[in-house]
Amino acid sequence: MSVLIVLIACDAAQPTGNGTVTPTAPTKSAAGAAKPRSPSVAVGSTDHSITVAGTKRTFRLYRPAKLSMSKPVPLVVMLHGALGDGRQAEQAYGWNAEADRRGFVVAYPDGLLRSWVVSADCCGPSARGGVDDVAFIRDMVANVSDQLPIDPARIYATGISNGGMLAYRLACDTTTFAAIGVVAGKQLGDCPSPAPISVIHVHGTGDDVVPYDGKPGKMNNDGQGLIPIKIDAGSVPDQIDKWRTIDRCAAPQTRTAGEVTTLVAQCPDGRDVELITIAGAGHQWPGGAPQPAAEYLLGLPAPSKALNATNSIWQFFSTHPRKG
Repeated sequence: MSVLIVLIACDAAQPTGNGTVTPTAPTKSAAGAAKPRSPSVAVGSTDHSITVAGTKRTFRLYRPAKLSMSKPVPLVVMLHGALGDGRQAEQAYGWNAEADRRGFVVAYPDGLLRSWVVSADCCGPSARGGVDDVAFIRDMVANVSDQLPIDPARIYATGISNGGMLAYRLACDTTTFAAIGVVAGKQLGDCPSPAPISVIHVHGTGDDVVPYDGKPGKMNNDGQGLIPIKIDAGSVPDQIDKWRTIDRCAAPQTRTAGEVTTLVAQCPDGRDVELITIAGAGHQWPGGAPQPAAEYLLGLPAPSKALNATNSIWQFFSTHPRKG
């Protein structure tokens, strides 16, 4: 845990980038009708900030140069893991290149002190301070939708580890998103009455940080100390079973190709719940860029090449708009 404390303390002092843009407050909900307009966001990557509950929150936004703004476009929210930030996520997981190829906008929000609050005991210092990261992401989506013609039926959230946990929190606590994509994460905290939503989850059986079988990971401290980390959820297959129940899905169909096993359950109203399991893969974004410093400091393996998680998640998102 001393490594985590040092990294968070150092990272907290780093700027999020130059040329921060502070847009005007949104004038409509992200769930409202998207109207084509002259976009107020430059092409490429830009830095932005909004104020949520009196606190300045920051995010990066990527707008592909060749993406037409003459009609509503999809938005993907990419949530970094603990110790990461939006800039790191933008560089590591290949979403900008996917956006260029497929035609959508990507938002990369920054967690306070590089972590996200997903329960009372997880994760990081902000969990002790009552930070509402769900409100931040909801307000960020509304803010982006006020600047660009975002299609409210095609707003998606994806994330790795602690960011994947926040994606589940968003599915539990909002109706903003048409689908979520989780990599090496878990659903933590109460989720009493979520609305049905399409879910894709990617996880390696060799993950020792957020273990596939539901056991405590190597960084778990039972929610104690300055940096609480309590990952007490069940196994990944058990959690996916619960989402199949929420979505009233049929029994899943299974296919295996090499190290990758995929279970797909079809659900009413065009929804699906999909679990992709990678045999032996560790705590990583499969197909992502290697991160030697983090891998060395935290004892993490290099990303598996058995799957391109970014491409797989986008293919899922692209066929699962929100209906009704």
